[in-house]
Formats: sequence, C-alpha cells, structure tokens
Amino acid sequence: MSSELININVVIADRPYPLRVKPEEEERVRNAARDINNKVKQFQTQYAGKDKQDFLAMSALMFAVEASSFQNKTVINDSAFGDRLDELDKLLTQTLKG
Repeated sequence: MSSELININVVIADRPYPLRVKPEEEERVRNAARDINNKVKQFQTQYAGKDKQDFLAMSALMFAVEASSFQNKTVINDSAFGDRLDELDKLLTQTLKG
C-alpha cells in the first residue's frame, strides 16, 4: 500500500471539495460522493422546497443509520461465529482425547 497522497476533487451537492487521499482509496471516495449525490437528488424529488443543507443532513442521517445497522449485524454474526468455533473446539478436543 502506498502512503503517498494524491489530490482529487469531488463534487457534493454542487459544491467542489478538493481532497488528498491514498491512491487505493480514490475509488471509494468517488463512489461515496456519488452515493451522497444520488441520495440528495432522491430527497430533492421527495421534498421540494427544502434547502440543500437539509438534504445533506437527511442523507448523512440515512447513511449513519445504514452504517449502524450494518455494524450491529456484524457483531451478531461475529458472536454466532465465535459460538460455533467454541463448539467445534470442544468437539475436536473430545475427539483427540477419546
């Protein structure tokens, strides 16, 4: 992985943002900006007459909720995985002793 940063520009809600990112993160950053813009456009069509700041805040809230939901699922899956590993460890231990 490269530790050098590259300069990129992303546009979010019609405002340009110059950023310095690692080359391997560039695509993720651009995809995230695209996702934000799509969410802002979605809210613009649903809620006419609001300010872009409102749409950005609503988008940020939606992405935070999605991220929180994803983190909770990961914790649950990790817990179930750990339980299953414990079961397998006990079976292996019994098999090796017997």
